[in-house]
Amino acid sequence: MSFTRARVPMMLGTLLAVSLLAAGCGSGDSTPAAGGGGLKDVLSSKSPQPDVVQAAVHTNVGGGARSVPVDRLVSVTADSGTLTSVVVSSKSGSVPGKLSADKKTWTAGTLLEPDTAYTVTTQVSADGGPSVRKVTRFHTAALSLDQQTYPSIAPLDGQTVGVGMPVIVRFDVPVTDQASIEKHLHVVSQPAQKGSWHWLSNTEVHWRPASYWKAGSTVTVNADINSVPAGNGIFGQLDRSITFHVGAAHIYKVNMKTDQMQVFSNGTLLRTLPVTTGQQPAYTTRSGTKVIIEKFPSKDMNSETVGITGADAYNIKGVQWAMRVTYSGEFVHAAPWSVASQGHANVSHGCTGLSTANADWLYHMTNVGDVVEYTGSNRPMDLTNGYGDWNESFKTYAEGSALR
Repeated sequence: MSFTRARVPMMLGTLLAVSLLAAGCGSGDSTPAAGGGGLKDVLSSKSPQPDVVQAAVHTNVGGGARSVPVDRLVSVTADSGTLTSVVVSSKSGSVPGKLSADKKTWTAGTLLEPDTAYTVTTQVSADGGPSVRKVTRFHTAALSLDQQTYPSIAPLDGQTVGVGMPVIVRFDVPVTDQASIEKHLHVVSQPAQKGSWHWLSNTEVHWRPASYWKAGSTVTVNADINSVPAGNGIFGQLDRSITFHVGAAHIYKVNMKTDQMQVFSNGTLLRTLPVTTGQQPAYTTRSGTKVIIEKFPSKDMNSETVGITGADAYNIKGVQWAMRVTYSGEFVHAAPWSVASQGHANVSHGCTGLSTANADWLYHMTNVGDVVEYTGSNRPMDLTNGYGDWNESFKTYAEGSALR
């Protein structure tokens, strides 16, 4: 019997069908004989493969974004997998940041600079899947100088000041969102002392402790306002930090009725000095707590600068050992022309006059920030005429905070 080539496959298919039928019927035992190699063995030998987790990540600035606000706090989130590396960089350096404990989120520690190109380079990995590197770029909005406010701080870094010195932060462009800025102003003292900010205007804010600084304190001021909204489309321009020191507790007590100044240092009375103060009623010296604002070994004093003209006008060159206590022109200084009146009568135009020797001695022991407490007149000192911060109770003073 002969077969053509065309019929061979057909016969092989028939034989295979018969073989499968025989394997499927019989005693009812579905387990094939050892080495039987049935179809079920072939299928069951292929184990199911686990799904591969693909790592994925996104940022809150968007790839290629332009004009990103400078107060945006960049964050990177792993939608699947975990973050192994995040670098946010510009030409000026890298932005610091912190990775969450579960390594799912990275958050920047600072805000952004204006008109700056940034690159976000992220590495994320997933169990069972490949590590993924993603690069995102964005650019921040440009700001003019009129849209940025710069802080200056007093005292100066490293300066030693008196126990009455307030912390002063001034801004070159007005701040209307004072609460936003104040949240980023911090004063830390060693030893710790309770205190409060007080806004004198939209360009000046002061901080003072509840009572005079403790002698020997070290104080650090941080103005972390860079790119912080200041209101009306204005942002902070720069972070600044200074540290100053507080010297001995120098408190000078002037009694305008007895014309005497008591000079105390750390609670000890060093000397009682005869003085003269403003003649009344025309030039009455203010009562209240004043603070040494600035010092001059020699100062020209022209009454026209404080509005005194006519018969009472004066223009004295080279007044020695002059220490300013008000913006309106009150000084403590040497007044050799009034020595005969010192300790007896008030004959000045508002300043506190001493002999040259006494003024010299006092000048050289005094720091900016030392306290001069005046009593004996009915003309009060106010908060803004110099460093008048101590002329309100602390409770009232703290009401000047934008965060009260």
